[in-house]
Amino acid sequence: MPIYQTSTFTQEDVGIHKGFDYSRTANPTRLSLERCLASLENARHGLCFASGMAAADCTLKLLSAGDHVVASDDVYGGTYRLFEKVLRRYGLTFSWVDASSIDKVAAAIAPNTRMIWAETPTNPLLKLVDLRALAELARDRKLLLAVDNTFASPYLQNPLDLGADVVVHSTTKYIGGHSDVVGGFVATNREDLFADLKFHQNANGAVPSPFDSFLVLRGVKTLAVRMREHEKNARRVAEALSSHPRVERVYYPGLPSHPQHDLARRQMRGFGGMVSFVVKGDLALTRAVARGVRIFSLAESLGGVESLMCHPAVMTHASIPKADREARGVTDSLLRLSCGIEDSDDLVADIVGALDHSRL
Repeated sequence: MPIYQTSTFTQEDVGIHKGFDYSRTANPTRLSLERCLASLENARHGLCFASGMAAADCTLKLLSAGDHVVASDDVYGGTYRLFEKVLRRYGLTFSWVDASSIDKVAAAIAPNTRMIWAETPTNPLLKLVDLRALAELARDRKLLLAVDNTFASPYLQNPLDLGADVVVHSTTKYIGGHSDVVGGFVATNREDLFADLKFHQNANGAVPSPFDSFLVLRGVKTLAVRMREHEKNARRVAEALSSHPRVERVYYPGLPSHPQHDLARRQMRGFGGMVSFVVKGDLALTRAVARGVRIFSLAESLGGVESLMCHPAVMTHASIPKADREARGVTDSLLRLSCGIEDSDDLVADIVGALDHSRL
């Protein structure tokens, strides 16, 4: 698909065109990407956005002032910021629960609840949500179920097939895969939801440029081979961390010790490339470990070909109040790894070396 680097399109007659009139509304390159990503999520409809947060924001515009959302308490910090510090001002309300417990989700549903928002695996603690059970609950209560599928990617998990109404992605991450483009995506099979989402996509205008759409189309061509390498490396790193004396706990769904390992085996086609772990020590020691890596780069984001390390409490989840963060397990000793596609032995040696030689 060429890059249609154009803002407007000539028309055959007044109000008569060939499907494109203005690139905020539709662009051939973006449309190609939307159809491509929809096919990966087994969806009839897909819409692309300028960022993952723009995709999440558009999804929440399916709601109205006075509506209530039950949301996973372990979510990306930017999601918390959008919900609590932006959308709450416009009349939406939110309850934060451990969505890995269906009973807790059910208990939080109120008469004005309209949506359940879930991440699985969650960011950064890699909890899993039973999507079939959650979808059944949503159907019984006549609620929308929206699932952020960024950590798994369409290669490993398809929430629509498990009963979700809407799937959201940050295409910046695994789908783009090269840390050189920011984008978002929403998929649905429901005609009514698509019409509403499409209206808001055009009205708000937070759409990706044709060149950004081209970059994501390029990235998705290697999604399958990259995800296999990400998972292989993450498994090796998680196993090495599990036996290290300076590591208190490892979060990775591929480990048999993960409390939802069996659910991951049923619900996903693999365990992904994200690993989080808790250092036996305080913030100072954790910072020393972060400074000690050479192949892992200390940076925000995830899902690229290069390996990244993040300190969620200070970086990606800093917008969540400290007491709430720590109550959920996002402590000063937690580090999150996005395992890239470098050599497995090199990655293991890098993180083990940083743990072995870190000094206050």
